[in-house]
Amino acid sequence: MFKLGLSSCGKPLCEELFKNYKKAGIEAMEISLGVDEYATLDLTALRHMADGQGVELWSLHLPFMPFDKIDISRPELAEETVEYLSGLIRRGAEAGIDKFIIHPSGEPIKPEERAERMATAKSSLAKLAEVARECGAVIAVEDLPRTCLGNTAAEIAELISVHPDLRVCFDTNHLLTEDAADFVRALGDKIITTHVSDYDFLNERHWLPGEGKLDWQSIVNALCEVNYSGPWLYELGFACPKTLIRDRELTCEDFARNAAEIFENKQISIFSKPKENI
Repeated sequence: MFKLGLSSCGKPLCEELFKNYKKAGIEAMEISLGVDEYATLDLTALRHMADGQGVELWSLHLPFMPFDKIDISRPELAEETVEYLSGLIRRGAEAGIDKFIIHPSGEPIKPEERAERMATAKSSLAKLAEVARECGAVIAVEDLPRTCLGNTAAEIAELISVHPDLRVCFDTNHLLTEDAADFVRALGDKIITTHVSDYDFLNERHWLPGEGKLDWQSIVNALCEVNYSGPWLYELGFACPKTLIRDRELTCEDFARNAAEIFENKQISIFSKPKENI
């Protein structure tokens, strides 16, 4: 139904990881690392490893932490953050990456600060979109939870309105006040990529689909309705969550199996422990 993708989620970017992706049928990778790892990341070498295994370097998640150093929405940090992220976009584009995922803010954001933070984020996004355009790439703005900017479809629409090239990364486990399928329909063809994971509607959890409360068939149906053509790209770690829904780490094959069960509308059967025991 959709191309299968998976975030690196901090896993060591090595030949073995690409081989595991390929073996499981995972076609696309999002590079997502700790902030300190980007400085020494050899993107050209990474491109060679990906090409050697037939895995697409689909996107690069721009760093967003620590919040007191990286934030496109804080007036005192925005200029320096834009300069730093522009450098990463240029480096990534040189290695053939053409989609860059960005968080529109850190948090917490007080209600009285929100208007100024939105204005600053929009200015920053317009500048970064121009940098990406010069590199033949696009910026995808990710929906975020809690007090972050972009925590509703309306705020995402406002954020991306400042430049015609800006697009959306739909994170399924970040919406705390809106239905996920409604979000998809509201943003439509602006959505070019996903971050797939499950949660309990109380806070972001980054659980495997089926471990939380999301209605996966409604999300799939909504994506089909808006003719979404990007990947079904998981963004969660391989390790067990603290809730111990399962008793082992995930494998690449687990993600492929999970996706197949969702696409075929089958019972999700990845669990090692019954949900009623959580």
